[in-house]
Amino acid sequence: MKTFKLENEPKIESGFKTPEHYFDDFSARVMQQLPEEEPKTISIFSKRKTWFYAAAAILIFGLSIPIYNQFNSPYSEIDDATLENYITYQSSVSNTDLVNLLNEEDIQKMSIDLNIEDKTIENELTENKNLEYYLLN
Repeated sequence: MKTFKLENEPKIESGFKTPEHYFDDFSARVMQQLPEEEPKTISIFSKRKTWFYAAAAILIFGLSIPIYNQFNSPYSEIDDATLENYITYQSSVSNTDLVNLLNEEDIQKMSIDLNIEDKTIENELTENKNLEYYLLN
């Protein structure tokens, strides 16, 4: 085999050569080839835009009704009979739970001052023949 020396052998030139000053005015030539008037761009959502707006309006309207009702509902206090019935029929609430929830102000509101004289009590007991009933209950 023949020895191959890269430095001594003639080099093969490539077949493509760029002309002189080709890239100096390249951008100007490309811009001339482009069309003068740009085509109109059509949005993907242009046909469905009204449907998107309608869906957004329904969603906002649907979410605003509960919020409006929550803030504008009149606050009504529960009357005593309803509260008492509720507490009576709830088996999970015991007397000790109720006592633990009361504070001093609530206890003073509940206290009733009965100014009954001893004479009145004696008269009622003597007039009524069912004295045993009162003593047992």
